[in-house]
Amino acid sequence: MTRPAPDKVDRVACVGGGYIGAGWAAGYLAAGKDVVMSDPGPDAEAKARVIIDQAWPYLERLGLAEGASRDRFSFAANVAEAVGDAHFVQESAPDREDLKIDLFKQMDAAAPADIVLASSSSAFLPSRLQSQCNHPERVVIGHPFAPSYLIPLVEVVGGEATDQEAIDWAFDFYEATGRKAMKLKKEVMAYVSNRLQHVVFEEAASLVAQGVCDYQDIDTSVAYGPGLRWAFAGPVTCYHLGGGKGGVRHMIDHFGWKRDDEAKDQLIAAVDDMYGHLSMDELERWRDENLMVMLEGLKAPPKKA
Repeated sequence: MTRPAPDKVDRVACVGGGYIGAGWAAGYLAAGKDVVMSDPGPDAEAKARVIIDQAWPYLERLGLAEGASRDRFSFAANVAEAVGDAHFVQESAPDREDLKIDLFKQMDAAAPADIVLASSSSAFLPSRLQSQCNHPERVVIGHPFAPSYLIPLVEVVGGEATDQEAIDWAFDFYEATGRKAMKLKKEVMAYVSNRLQHVVFEEAASLVAQGVCDYQDIDTSVAYGPGLRWAFAGPVTCYHLGGGKGGVRHMIDHFGWKRDDEAKDQLIAAVDDMYGHLSMDELERWRDENLMVMLEGLKAPPKKA
């Protein structure tokens, strides 16, 4: 089978049907694909269908692709049957490196040689996962965030033996299914967003241990503070906006800079590339309009009985 164009994929195999795998399946169904799943767990198909049904009303609200239907979901007897005629494979087995290495060996042996194989791994190096494959050049990481049927981000990275063409194809495929993909420039354990999350949580635990606040305070401080901005503007954009009308340059002048001049110039150049076409007035209006969307749409969690 020749690898189809990213926007012409019709049949996706989901290997692993837990919360992440079934969430992927729901998203691919909503994008108008046929989805075939394999999972050896007891009642795996029934459990996956429960998650797909749970996700479907939200996906309908976001808008379904033409031809999208839960009737296009099927379950295979084994891995080989699931991937045998797939146009793309998304592996979402439990996060055990030995298990994933073995699964990639099985998928590599059964899937058409040109089809991209992606892992939902949350930490492992793709070079390790592809180590037992005869066609390691088509193995990538496609790391989602839970719930994988709603959060758009997918981190894409290849291993030492991965072809750049496969990385680019996977990026384009995820984008074609409505995701927001990003390509890492090189592999690293836990990728980017999980590493950022880990830093924040470790600092939160440290503050609680020091008696500065409790864990409920941690959630309040993020959810009603920087978290509102982080929903649409990352740390770099927030840093730039924090400088007021002077932007990132004023931020550095006012608060100082702990890294070297090369790193400072790199940050300024990145901000200029991202927002140099906008005045600070325009950027602040964009921020405020998005904050209004967040504030007007927020729903508090159910209170204790």
